[in-house]
Amino acid sequence: MIVVTGGAGFIGSNIVAALNEVGRMDVVVCDTLGNDGKWHNLRKRVIQDIVPPHELMSWLEQHEDIEAVIHMGANSSTLAKDGDEVMESNFRFSLSLLDWCTARGVKLIYASSAATYGDGTQGFSDHLSLAHLRTLRPLNLYGWSKHLFDQVVATRMESGKKLPPVCVGLKFFNVFGPNEQHKGSMMSLASKYFDKIKAGETIDLFRSHHPDYKDGEQLRDFVYVEDILGVILWLLDQSHRVALYNVGSGQARSFRNLVGAIFDVLGQEHRIRFIDMPEEIRPRYQYFTKADDTRLRTDGYNRPGTRLEDAIAHFVRTYLDTDDPYR
Repeated sequence: MIVVTGGAGFIGSNIVAALNEVGRMDVVVCDTLGNDGKWHNLRKRVIQDIVPPHELMSWLEQHEDIEAVIHMGANSSTLAKDGDEVMESNFRFSLSLLDWCTARGVKLIYASSAATYGDGTQGFSDHLSLAHLRTLRPLNLYGWSKHLFDQVVATRMESGKKLPPVCVGLKFFNVFGPNEQHKGSMMSLASKYFDKIKAGETIDLFRSHHPDYKDGEQLRDFVYVEDILGVILWLLDQSHRVALYNVGSGQARSFRNLVGAIFDVLGQEHRIRFIDMPEEIRPRYQYFTKADDTRLRTDGYNRPGTRLEDAIAHFVRTYLDTDDPYR
């Protein structure tokens, strides 16, 4: 069996879908469904159980046939302020899974984050070494919680302590794709703005408050969730691997590019206006991200990433502009 934590969420439910699509029906989801419609993300799927996070460790102790844990579950809000809750949900829960997978020789693929890079002044190298990781300065609590866990893996590796046979952290950049509806304000801009664009509304983007970037030209590595799924399926086929990998498109594109691609797919003129960025987020705002996927490619992953315009076209035509936007 394969356990997917956060399996009812955005990336997690897409992983469950990808596993089903390659014939894996022995999937167990660890998540809470709540009242925000996350169950829709799984209604087309075959799963063997849904386990609440607080029951997972005891559930695992009762099962001997676990092949891999794909750990996507976390409090992923970059605006989270409750440090104790984030440490419990993101850091200490991950430590428990790491220890369990290590003791039983079970593969662990986990979500790190590009938020660990902070403002990017230290670059975007995914080198798994404690010396390198200690140079990074995340800008928010979420990024710090992921950064702490990466450092634990690096420390154990460098000290020669045992780790799972596959222990890989994935530093996701700006992911978009189907099954984001439950995220509300935390949805990707592609998901958030589609209905407004289709309805003929004007889209607001933040003005730049940095002299090197024009309004709407702040740059991000936007990655389609399909590209993430390819990496995860590849890792499940590995027998031994300890690494951190950046997972992005490898291209830095502007917010104007992103919303412009949606306008273009719908055959509409670009209706964009610029508004001031809230002062409280200006000190923590990233103006540039771009995944360096050299290490991933060098280690043997060769599926090309999807160009932003092609990804948006597929997302819109296959999901957003249909009667059923769920995967």
